[in-house]
Amino acid sequence: MAKTANLNIRIDPTTKEAAENLFSNFGITITDAVNMFLYQSLLTGGLPFSVKMPPSNATTLAAMQAIEDMLNDKAPSSPQSVDDFFKEMELNAHN
Repeated sequence: MAKTANLNIRIDPTTKEAAENLFSNFGITITDAVNMFLYQSLLTGGLPFSVKMPPSNATTLAAMQAIEDMLNDKAPSSPQSVDDFFKEMELNAHN
């Protein structure tokens, strides 16, 4: 049985370079880091970190609230077009 196996991945060159620089601070290579990730995944039975969505910004939160209000018939005014909707969201984000 082979002692190693190849794993080919595609990644953005900028991300690769940033990761190489980061891991070099710890004295490890990307290969070392990937191996650590895979071993930890096997030990934990899943991803070795929590996966979360980034928090929404104010504009997104305002848009989500406006849609919820419209669905619940609480909206003070309903936009007549998509452009009007986004203009209203932009105004709400600045208030």
